[in-house]
Amino acid sequence: MKNVLIINTHQLYEGMSSGGLNATLLGVIRDEMETRGHKVQQTAIEQGYDIAEEVRKHLWADIIILQSPVYWFGTPWIYKKYADEVFTAGLMQQSMLVDDGRTRQDPDRQYGSGGKMQGKKYMLSLTWNAPQQAFDDNNQQLFAGKSVDDIFVSNTANYKFCGVDIVPAFSCFDVIKSPDISNDIERLKQHLTNVFG
Repeated sequence: MKNVLIINTHQLYEGMSSGGLNATLLGVIRDEMETRGHKVQQTAIEQGYDIAEEVRKHLWADIIILQSPVYWFGTPWIYKKYADEVFTAGLMQQSMLVDDGRTRQDPDRQYGSGGKMQGKKYMLSLTWNAPQQAFDDNNQQLFAGKSVDDIFVSNTANYKFCGVDIVPAFSCFDVIKSPDISNDIERLKQHLTNVFG
């Protein structure tokens, strides 16, 4: 049995993003994890949160999953605020990380090796308007061959900096122009099995 933290980054934009798909996927993740016998806690950032409690949840969790729409090629801005507050509190308490890993006594230690959250796993679950063929293809102009994981390295680096293992992201593509939600749900279930067993 594992402890699972699911973070919902959805932010309402009237007429653009009501959060229905995000809520559906979050429910699928929760149900799949509970079916496997895991304990699940959730945070909905838009509904407010206590910073100290979020640090505790991160320390409690074995698996951390971020469920997010992609707004302008990143998570909604409320997630950046959340990350700044939670990771800074975890650093100040020296509970999530001690420092950046480098020391004067050991100059060979690498930047980013000061984390204390080894053994945990982090996964992104994202909804995109972009089609799947926009990624991993050098002939595509916008992303120039980059994967979803490449594009979201600034997000996953926070967790890697703290010692967490990053597993491949899951994405629903083309959700505005050509949604295929029932297939996306089945793919999500399979992805969870593939990365978490």
